[in-house]
Amino acid sequence: MEGDEEHDRVGTNKYPERQPLGTSAQTDTHHKDYKEPPPVPLYEHGELVTWSFYRAGIAEFIATFLFLYISVLTVMGVSNAPTKCASVGIQGIAWAFGGMIFALVYCTAGISGGHINPAVTFGLLLGRKLTLTRALFYIVMQCLGAICGAGVVKGFQGNSKYELNGGGANAVNHGYTKGDGLGAEIVGTFVLVYTVFSATDAKQSARDSTVPILAPLPIGFAVFCVHLATIPITGTGINPARSLGAAIIYNKDHAWDDHWIFWVGPFIGAALAAAYHLIVIRAFPFKSKS
Repeated sequence: MEGDEEHDRVGTNKYPERQPLGTSAQTDTHHKDYKEPPPVPLYEHGELVTWSFYRAGIAEFIATFLFLYISVLTVMGVSNAPTKCASVGIQGIAWAFGGMIFALVYCTAGISGGHINPAVTFGLLLGRKLTLTRALFYIVMQCLGAICGAGVVKGFQGNSKYELNGGGANAVNHGYTKGDGLGAEIVGTFVLVYTVFSATDAKQSARDSTVPILAPLPIGFAVFCVHLATIPITGTGINPARSLGAAIIYNKDHAWDDHWIFWVGPFIGAALAAAYHLIVIRAFPFKSKS
């Protein structure tokens, strides 16, 4: 359909700036091949009639579905393993979450941008990397995908085993306060969204042509590291869709008591990461026009 390629470019934040590797590529921040990408408009009615818009939403649904299926099923498996020590369990869960994000971002980056997380979508919206319409559509599809993924896990596990292991739902763990949980979610999401901005930065891409290829790797490792740090505190949310999907399918008071933390924390963290990237790293709006 006419215009699909242009809307793919807007939706996936893919810019044409490329440059061969070399010393000058690494040191010249004002290279002539670099062009500052213009901010995406808040609303673009034309994208609503393009197949690429809906294809991107479907890609976000499938990616989030697969993410919840693998990650929550891993949580169930670690919980059922009688001889696993706590550290091995945390590492296994962290690898499942980080590894799946790496794989899914790689698979979907060229279609939807590979957000797979409402907090990432919100941060990129604040950074004017996608339209409000597309952001809302992505968030809805991500949440639906997460619910379906968690539902399939429950179907495999059965009610008794699923409920015994908490359904993979996030909550502030014993010994930590709600403030601890909120802070962990804010900082953890900041790490993730800051990594996303840096890995997909058009200026960095213009300096180093390998950056777009490697982008899924640092994003996956950021998810892995954050899980290692915060699983003992909150089970690690940093993804409202992941938290919502598990909470809806589990649907116990335990899952809903602290659920607001797993929306407020990630959205605050994403907003702070977007502000840091735009104001400090990219010096907007303070840089001169020359």
